[in-house]
Amino acid sequence: MTRSRKIAKLRITQVNSAICNQDRVRKVLTSGLGLGRIGSSVMLPDNPYTRGMVAKVAHIVRVEAVEE
Repeated sequence: MTRSRKIAKLRITQVNSAICNQDRVRKVLTSGLGLGRIGSSVMLPDNPYTRGMVAKVAHIVRVEAVEE
């Protein structure tokens, strides 16, 4: 018997520019999270890896929890 498990996701939206930030912050924003423009958003799984990246760029992004 298999159970349908709901996986929590995070909707991460870029609200500020990455200009004048450290290179590691820009790298996390573009390569890690996949954001590049103000207003762009992505849906990523809610896990410690994603939460760590969000903590690094918390001053640039807005995070909303979404259940699927």
